[in-house]
Amino acid sequence: MFHFKKKTMKNIIKTFLFFAIAVSVFSCDKELDIPLSTLSESELVPDVDLAEKFTVAAYGALEMRREAAASNWTFGGTGSDNAYKGSTPGDQSEITQMEVYEVSPNNEYVRLRWRGLYEGVARANAAINVVNRGLESGAIDAELGNTYLGELRFLRGFFHFQAKMTFGNVPYVDENTTENPGNENDIWPNIEADFQFAIDNLDPDPVRYAGANQWNSKAYLAKVHMYQMDYPAAKPILQDIIDNGPYNLTPSFHQNFNYAYNNNGETVFAVQYAVNDGSGASQDNGNQGDELNYPHSASPFGCCGFYQPSHDLVNAYLTDSNGLPLTTPISDPADYVANTDPSDIVSGSPRNVPVEDGDAGTSIFPEETRTLDPRLDWTVARTGIPLFDRGDFMLSWARDPANGGPYYSKKLLWSEADDGLARVAGGWGQNIGTIQTNLIRYAEILLWRAEIAASESDLMTAMNLVDEVRARNMDSANWVKENDGVTDAANYAIGLYEDTYPGGFPDATFAMNAVVMEYRLETALEGHRFFDLVRRGIAEQVLNGYLSRPQFRGYLSSASFTVKRSIYPLPQEAINLAFGALNQNDFSQN
Repeated sequence: MFHFKKKTMKNIIKTFLFFAIAVSVFSCDKELDIPLSTLSESELVPDVDLAEKFTVAAYGALEMRREAAASNWTFGGTGSDNAYKGSTPGDQSEITQMEVYEVSPNNEYVRLRWRGLYEGVARANAAINVVNRGLESGAIDAELGNTYLGELRFLRGFFHFQAKMTFGNVPYVDENTTENPGNENDIWPNIEADFQFAIDNLDPDPVRYAGANQWNSKAYLAKVHMYQMDYPAAKPILQDIIDNGPYNLTPSFHQNFNYAYNNNGETVFAVQYAVNDGSGASQDNGNQGDELNYPHSASPFGCCGFYQPSHDLVNAYLTDSNGLPLTTPISDPADYVANTDPSDIVSGSPRNVPVEDGDAGTSIFPEETRTLDPRLDWTVARTGIPLFDRGDFMLSWARDPANGGPYYSKKLLWSEADDGLARVAGGWGQNIGTIQTNLIRYAEILLWRAEIAASESDLMTAMNLVDEVRARNMDSANWVKENDGVTDAANYAIGLYEDTYPGGFPDATFAMNAVVMEYRLETALEGHRFFDLVRRGIAEQVLNGYLSRPQFRGYLSSASFTVKRSIYPLPQEAINLAFGALNQNDFSQN
């Protein structure tokens, strides 16, 4: 991204300005339809209209292409115990590096994630410069200017946060940067300052649909503290959001993954999309970051078979006789896939044992008799379970089940009645839709606060907050039904901890394990798992435990995770073009 050595920031910002003008943004009426060849710097009049367009362009950077997807499906999902790469072994093989924790600095996903995030930083800084010039000239009044700056510093903080979370020490670039920036300094204070500025200058209500506001700025500042494990700093912010904020849990878990409920009361911050919006290139406004991640072959979606939930994740939704999760790993190897014969898929996972050995293409599976958390079948598309109004999900819809297993993320999928929400005709990338990408949900706010309570041995508070997240899933009317619309699709059972532990969680260790498990079950396949394990300092324990169990994907059995792999390598392209300013992460053995 940093292609300069001794350029002045004036030239850098000019480049960023022109780039921001050229990009496609959310809606056609917000685009600057000006040929670059006819535009000069003197024509960039820093008024409200230009500030608005540049700000919208900065929001547009939130939806990055698949290699750098806002959903974090590769870095945060496939890099964890929640998902396999999926598809066929050789397709997009660079993602396999994430599965085995041997990511190369030349990995294309690494390169494009870096570029996507710093493109977002560049757009935000370009817009900040426009607003500042408008303030200086008097074309933008102070109140409106500070609102724009609050939005833009929120976005700049967000992009830097994503970079920090992914790569460790990274450069911080603001609108005043004049030298080629290095990555020798910790940029958490800079990120905190951006979110604090947003808190101080934005209203509680957003100035635009689903945009930055005071409350989601507080949520991100709390998240920054949680990622530093700074519980004392995060606690009052989270408590303020819970006590005074505008958020609530949706009545149904699945409403968070249904376009009709986009930007609902549980949405703290999410990337919004549009298709078939008359822009002439509506696919550019949809969720291109996830266009690879739909059922393949004979399915109604037809492309492309990536990002498949792991058997380990599916097993995590098993519940005990009280409807509580099994918070310790299942020890019986029969509960995991041990048979890697491509002709047979054998697992103790729900509805995943063929009636008889043989053809992996069969779509007939026996009923699973063990009890399951009902969130499983809103999270994972499973063979034999209805997929909305499309009938039962079939194994033949999996691209290569012998390689990636039979599961897909149901959080990405929609009903047949809603097909008009996606660009379903033409081209291989035909599943670009409008279901928002959740970046922070209110359920996470509650679970972060529960985590802090567990750390303080405030066992009743921790339990009550975890139970608050679980409670909405106890209404059987919200469970997945068979095609008759009445019968439960599986043997669902979910309970509250308070019914088994009326005095609170038994101890702090139990409480923390319960929070970690609840966060996994609640946010599975939303791109958080790897980063959540890393920030808690338990990635080595959890991921090596996962890799040591009998594996469906044989090559995972020889993989291992080391603490130094808690961050990804900086792209070699960035190292080369930084002329010595950037230092590569150290991946030598611990």
